[in-house]
Amino acid sequence: MIGPRGGRGWLALGLAACFLAAIGGVFVGRLLFPAPVPPGAELHDVLHHKLTLDAGQQARLQLLEQRFAVQRRALELELRADNARLAEAMEAEHGNGPRVTAAVDRSHAVLGELQKATLAHIFAMRQLLRPDQTAPFDKAVVRALTDDRP
Repeated sequence: MIGPRGGRGWLALGLAACFLAAIGGVFVGRLLFPAPVPPGAELHDVLHHKLTLDAGQQARLQLLEQRFAVQRRALELELRADNARLAEAMEAEHGNGPRVTAAVDRSHAVLGELQKATLAHIFAMRQLLRPDQTAPFDKAVVRALTDDRP
């Protein structure tokens, strides 16, 4: 019969083995099922690593990206506020009433503004490119828009 001390030792060893097995499972899972690539990552990779932009193009691109980041953040904050208003309306109306409908319409309008701003940003970036750079850029844009990965 194992005494109280021996039982604790086996328990600690068992817990350590479980912990190491869990870490190993996470590692194997990441190898077998890599994290999904976020939308637009390929476009970013093409722009920053595959097109060999000159210094002037890089400087103008950086300025465009800084401006768009501010614009996108403002629209995302509007969407968060719209979601809060939608939640309040749903809580108040407990159905698809006029406040819920108005909140949904408002969020759709902001989503449309974000999509238009994103497209304007893409076209502005394209304007920075030389003719020999536009085809790979255009292909990356099409893939970003049509990729059916979740």
